[in-house]
Amino acid sequence: MIDWSRIRTVLLDMDGTLLDLYFDNHFWREHVPRRYAEYHGLDEAVARAHLDARYERHAGTLNWYCVDFWASELALDIVQLKREVAHLIAVRPDVPAFLRALRDSGRRVVMVTNAHPKSLDLKMRETRLDPYFDALISSHQVGLPKEHADFWQALQAIEPFDKLRTLFVDDSLPVLESAQAYGIAQLLAIANPDSRQPHKDCGPFQAITSFEQVMPGGEAGLFAW
Repeated sequence: MIDWSRIRTVLLDMDGTLLDLYFDNHFWREHVPRRYAEYHGLDEAVARAHLDARYERHAGTLNWYCVDFWASELALDIVQLKREVAHLIAVRPDVPAFLRALRDSGRRVVMVTNAHPKSLDLKMRETRLDPYFDALISSHQVGLPKEHADFWQALQAIEPFDKLRTLFVDDSLPVLESAQAYGIAQLLAIANPDSRQPHKDCGPFQAITSFEQVMPGGEAGLFAW
């Protein structure tokens, strides 16, 4: 599925790829509506409908991923609300072994996430995954979400990589489509980003349900660059 002999750089998404997306789905669909209803004196169903409309307006934009934007929009301390349910942040069970194998192979391993730096900091404190990475990059540093056609060229200014020798893994089909249009050679989708939801159709992209399916192989495969 993956030609490891051609890969020098591995770019990895965070939410839904390395971490179970259940935390984020629960946070935005359940926890925020509940707290919003309490704060504004609304019925929870009314609050949820109001928030769904706001979410839809900003989907796919940098605002959607920005905790400061939502704090201002909703008059809520979004970071504090995330701390309230931080115990739900979970690393996918196959991830640590995969990251160790990548580090042992000598490849450059970079997290490329749409998460706001404050969310990224919280999740790294909870999961302790950051030592596995050569760099952690939020799209807020780039100034564009990963879905945007110009994101990848802008990323090159921060983190140069050879797109013909790069593997990128993400759970978002629009993001994978953007990476494909830029010309990243090897792409992989996550079919089960939320452990409590059914597997999803990943369309034309090769998809996995566990990193065990694409674990780097023996020494010859790892170093045949």
